[in-house]
Amino acid sequence: MPFCPRRTPESGHRAGFDGAKKRKGTKVHLAVDTLGHLSTLTTSPANEQDPTQVEALCHNAQELTGGMLEVVFADQGDTSEHALEAARKSNIELVVVKRLDASRGFVLLPKRWVVEPSLAWRSRFRRLGRDLERLSSTLVGFHFVAACVLLLIKLRPLFG
Repeated sequence: MPFCPRRTPESGHRAGFDGAKKRKGTKVHLAVDTLGHLSTLTTSPANEQDPTQVEALCHNAQELTGGMLEVVFADQGDTSEHALEAARKSNIELVVVKRLDASRGFVLLPKRWVVEPSLAWRSRFRRLGRDLERLSSTLVGFHFVAACVLLLIKLRPLFG
């Protein structure tokens, strides 16, 4: 039997395992505007908690907007005190949009579903469908390329 070296995962050293979702790889944390267009993003191993990424995401968003960002809406994953303090460091008010405990099934919540279409649009890009990149900078680059393509598609009816 020939010797076959053990292969390393494609996502390299930055991959982690999320026990709750039973997934290995990388999480992508997005900041989008009110229309769902990508502003900034960060990546983290899947085993890191979401509130730990709030500080980097808020800092990047404030740099991008020149400090004009005042309010950020987040889901229940970012309810920790660490996340609120991290947002305060960047002079941002973190508003957590919570789902009512008594509600069952799908409930449309204001401001909560702005990022979901953005994630769905990006999932159509083959390269972003799986965690294949070794470097997180490559993954971030592909997300920005996908965002540019999506914006160009929206502009096409104006000029075509």
